[in-house]
Order: sequence, then C-alpha cells, then structure tokens
Amino acid sequence: MLILAKWTIIFFGIFLISAGLLMLLNPVKVRAILRKAGSTNLINYAEITIRMIPAAALIIYADFTRFPLPVKWFGWFMLATSLILYFVPRKLHHQFSLSAADILKPLYFQMVAPFSILFGLVVIYCVSN
Repeated sequence: MLILAKWTIIFFGIFLISAGLLMLLNPVKVRAILRKAGSTNLINYAEITIRMIPAAALIIYADFTRFPLPVKWFGWFMLATSLILYFVPRKLHHQFSLSAADILKPLYFQMVAPFSILFGLVVIYCVSN
C-alpha cells in the first residue's frame, strides 16, 4: 500500500509539471480544458474522483515524507474540497469554470506555469529518499 501511495504521489508531481509545461507552451489549450470542467456528469464526477486518489496517497504516505505535517494537511485539504465539490451542483461548477476561463487570459496561464512546475518538483522531492 505504501509503495502504491508513494508512486501515486510521484505521478501526481509529474502531472503538475506536465500541466505547468502545457500552461506555458499551449495556454489556449489549457483554457479550453478549463471550459470543460463540470460540463457533463462524467467529466464532473471523474475529475473530482480522480483528484481524490493523490489526496488519499498524500494522507497515507505523509509520515514517510520529508515534511509529514504539511503533506498530510495538503492531502486532507484536497480530499475535503473534493468531497465538497461532490455536493456542488454540476451546472454551478461548470458555470464557475466558464467564468474563470473568461477571466484567465492565456498570458495568465503562462505566468502561473512556473509555479505548477515548481510545485510538482516539490511534491516529488517530498517523497524522494
């Protein structure tokens, strides 16, 4: 179980790095992806459920990381916000995504891309021995 949790966290870090690179290199595509959040029941509940997997892994593996308490808190935060999103009406979630996509211009995605990349590296660093 611990090995699976560790590798889930590593893949989560790789996902964050990949998302950051996509934001940097193709922000228009990222904006289009954001517009789809919550657009259908399948997309809405799949994205929430998939988000819970690394959250659970962070909670399970936190005691074996370089920074146990912040990692555990972050995992619980991700899990709690995911559970809350299950109860937010899908159409409201989708409307929020559309509004955010209207506000967030491609340049803004490029500006935050380095933070996603850095955060992904930090996530991986936390579990590396």
